[in-house]
Amino acid sequence: MSTITESHLYQEIHEQPAVLESMLRQEASIIRQLAGEILKREINYVLIAARGTSDNAGRYANYLFGAYNGLPVALATPSLYTIYQRPPRLKNALVIGISQSGKSPDIVSVVEDAKRQGALTAAITNFGDSDLARQANFVVGLNAGVERSVAASKTYTSELMAIAMLGAHLASNGEMLKALERAPDALAQVLSVAPEVATVAERYRYMTSCVVIGRGFNYATAFELALKLKELTYTIAEPYSSADFLHGPLALIENGFPVIVVTPTGAMLAELREFIRLLRQREAESIVISDDAETLALGRIALPLKASLPEWLSPVTAIVPGQLLAMYLAHARDYDPDHPRGLRKVTETR
Repeated sequence: MSTITESHLYQEIHEQPAVLESMLRQEASIIRQLAGEILKREINYVLIAARGTSDNAGRYANYLFGAYNGLPVALATPSLYTIYQRPPRLKNALVIGISQSGKSPDIVSVVEDAKRQGALTAAITNFGDSDLARQANFVVGLNAGVERSVAASKTYTSELMAIAMLGAHLASNGEMLKALERAPDALAQVLSVAPEVATVAERYRYMTSCVVIGRGFNYATAFELALKLKELTYTIAEPYSSADFLHGPLALIENGFPVIVVTPTGAMLAELREFIRLLRQREAESIVISDDAETLALGRIALPLKASLPEWLSPVTAIVPGQLLAMYLAHARDYDPDHPRGLRKVTETR
């Protein structure tokens, strides 16, 4: 591979605006039907079964469904189903399986048992004929096409979009629905930061460890960005909320220690500004991802979000500089961004 632009990962990262546009057009009807069934059944809570990148999408759902739909969200423990054979009771639950491939037996087992118990089930997957899809009452397609790179990019933002669409339709919130329409163009604008990210990646060629900070809706972004750095660049990257980080891990900070802070405009902005100031006092190397100029100026390195979305929807775009950073850093280290060592596209666990 002579240039990074020839990689599947580069192409798939740049396909994301079109994928989101397809989601809006192709999946709105089934999502409206699912929202109607949730209201009809008077669902009390949501259980999400997922692994890896899809688990990070579940973290986003935790905030979105809680804040806008009044629904508590729990992330499933699949080993209770597959290893211990002790599934919990799921009365009045919506159980969602999120999986790019729809093949992992543990995720399928959670949804299968929920269906057996009579719970409302849904699958968010790239394959409508998968094992997971066959166990679901409702199937939301990711519309991503084949994702050839092992590291997920377009399927992750598509999963976020599916969750955002469900939250907006369930809330019957016109402003939220309008914001969804802006997401594809916003993501396209954010992609224009790529040349700046490529330059920044060279600076961190020899980075061996870092932490990634996000709070609120972008707690999920911190986890997904850290995962991308781990799987593509083999960097020890640990995700935290800013609040959790102050409860002990702050001791990690020393002169020049890299800290990536994801902080789009929203309710968490003021707190995260103070957090960045604290990092400066401790001489950390802060890399700030934000759409707010004042916040970007506080960091040692600025990765601007060149479009703004409401905070509840911002994870769709906030992850993009992180995807680019992981990709360019892998390339700077002469790693194959499409085939990280020891990994496969479909991982089947139980």
